[in-house]
Amino acid sequence: MSSHPQYSIVIPAYNESARIGRAMEEVLSCARDRGWSVELLIVDDGSTDATARQVADFAAIHPEVRLVRNPGNRGKGYSVRHGLLQASGQVVMFTDADLSAPICEAQLLFDAIEAGADIAIGSRWLERSRQTDRQPLYRQFFGRCFNVVTRAIMGLPFADTQCGFKAFRREAAHLVFPLQTIERWGFDPEILFIALRCGLRIVEVPVTWGHDERTRISYLRDGIQMLQEIVLIRWNALLGRYNRTTPGTTTR
Repeated sequence: MSSHPQYSIVIPAYNESARIGRAMEEVLSCARDRGWSVELLIVDDGSTDATARQVADFAAIHPEVRLVRNPGNRGKGYSVRHGLLQASGQVVMFTDADLSAPICEAQLLFDAIEAGADIAIGSRWLERSRQTDRQPLYRQFFGRCFNVVTRAIMGLPFADTQCGFKAFRREAAHLVFPLQTIERWGFDPEILFIALRCGLRIVEVPVTWGHDERTRISYLRDGIQMLQEIVLIRWNALLGRYNRTTPGTTTR
């Protein structure tokens, strides 16, 4: 495999031994079918089950796969940043181990970037008909409420900030993620907020989505934490912690 693949796909994984084998197989199968030049990075977030061993065994016979290990359990945001900043693809993306968005839907994100976007984000809400297995009503309610609050407080003009299916030009990822401060569930609004401040073009793309009942997020516990993190993002902005720019970008 080339040392510089076209695409890098990052999957954060914490105690995912029940799902990670199927996820790796599906990613590589789709890559073969689509003719993608791809590397797959599985970021183990301090798992206490067999996740890391499964990935290492799989990677031993599939050179496209690489195991990245966090220093203990640090959270999804840390895992995504750790993986994307180690990725070598021209376009880098992350998705969840449950593959709630079928991995071949990534082509929609890649096409948006090819058409000129710096960042392409999947959306469950732009075309609701694409939801194959919908979330329970209470999860839909809390998710939409969180998104409304996020948009109001942070000025993010997106229908779905939390979808775990996002792709970046390599240069955009290396501009945004070093400025990220939130390491757990609330990192998505932060990276979008940073990207907009850096003048990057973000395109929201409707994707097919099937809810997985095994999701670990708690809308009460984690929702409260994410609301606190939104306040922290605004505070960081006031302190100038997101002001770093590179040539060719502007700060809004």
